[in-house]
Amino acid sequence: MHFALSSEQTMLVETVRRFVESELYPHEALVDRTDEVPGEIAQDVKRKAKELGLYAANMPTEFGGGGLGTFDTTLMERELGRASYALQTLVARPSNILRGCTGAQIEEYLLPTVRGERVDCLAMTEPDAGSDVRAMRTFARADGGDFVINGAKHFISHADIADYVILCAATGQAGGRNTISCFLVDFDTPGLTRRRGPRCVSHRGYNQCELIFEDCRVPASSLLGERDRGFELMGQWLGSTRLQVAITSVGRGQRVLEMATQWAATRKQFGQTIGKFQGTSFKLADMKTELEAAELLTLSAAWKDDQGTMTDSDAAMAKLFASEALARATDNALQIFGGMGLMDELPIERFWRDARVERIWDGTSEIQRHIISRALLRPLEG
Repeated sequence: MHFALSSEQTMLVETVRRFVESELYPHEALVDRTDEVPGEIAQDVKRKAKELGLYAANMPTEFGGGGLGTFDTTLMERELGRASYALQTLVARPSNILRGCTGAQIEEYLLPTVRGERVDCLAMTEPDAGSDVRAMRTFARADGGDFVINGAKHFISHADIADYVILCAATGQAGGRNTISCFLVDFDTPGLTRRRGPRCVSHRGYNQCELIFEDCRVPASSLLGERDRGFELMGQWLGSTRLQVAITSVGRGQRVLEMATQWAATRKQFGQTIGKFQGTSFKLADMKTELEAAELLTLSAAWKDDQGTMTDSDAAMAKLFASEALARATDNALQIFGGMGLMDELPIERFWRDARVERIWDGTSEIQRHIISRALLRPLEG
């Protein structure tokens, strides 16, 4: 692993940083206040992202994507992570699981998504199946050449702006546990209802939805990958997603640290800047140290992924440490800003709210610790 970035990687980072600061930052307050991204802003962001070659940069060039590897994509995600999730998600990085498309699925789903003509979302979580994915009750029953789906999903991110869903549903049982399959389901399919979920305090404007399937019939051709092998297919996708959560936590944490440092260097109390008090300066030191460690841990995992050697534990360690480092960083920053940190005139309280969900979605901190400890102990078990 080389710690120095190439000239191309440096240019990528600088390009994304300029884009984030000029095209996303100006809209953050409006999005947080209204809990939505106005259509004209969304279209403008997507258009400019495409012009810069940032749209679908994570997808292979043979499908029209940018062809970035995991490490370079992670550098890009770090810069995008500095901005509001509702806005940065418009610079679409289609789900890697779509690389499993075959036959007509490529023309119907993969290619239009890479071009920005269609938007995907992923549905795994259910009211009674969060961390325990195999406990899902949404069931797809084979019926002739079709599957009939019944069940419900919730906390489905950005389903409100998606054209179709990558659905994970039970299709059978093995060893007393559900076997899972993945399906590509258009939102205009009869029997599928989409509705806005409860309002979340984190990442306003990046909405989550509830999906209801009532005798929703889809053709067998909508099956993504092999039947009953969806859990394995999801496993390939979850690693990169956990790296995304980790590195966006780093990016946001770096922005918070910059703001807290500037405040500490200029805010005066007792005749001197508050940064001269160890109670403040030591908080900054802890933030810097933890965010630097989180970044290196995540970039190391991303580099391993490009070499084909990243393990589930590597991704879990990055996601665990970075998300918890962000939580401590935003809490420390709010303490440094004092009462002003809680006012919505400054974005500090938003960063603080947004940070909370990072330890929950895409695998809770407890699940990450389970993955890490399991990798340590299993080889020693009889």
